[in-house]
Amino acid sequence: MSGLGHIAVLTLIALSAFYAVWFRDLLSSVVSLAVFSLLLSLEFFILQAPDVAIAEAAIGAGLSTAIYIIALRACNAMRKNNGGDQR
Repeated sequence: MSGLGHIAVLTLIALSAFYAVWFRDLLSSVVSLAVFSLLLSLEFFILQAPDVAIAEAAIGAGLSTAIYIIALRACNAMRKNNGGDQR
């Protein structure tokens, strides 16, 4: 891959990490973290580490995102059962 493509992937990684912190909505932050992880696995593949790329895609993007979404749904269900927003 050319140097310009490599720089583009690294820029997108930094941008998605920024948005993961910047978003106020937790679901948007989780989606941004999933994009970060997928871009990071692409970066590992570009750096010729396909085994690390596969592990990052499976665990980082797949499993972690699923766990975060399940936790968010459980917290929202608990908040609804307790009578509303407790901020």
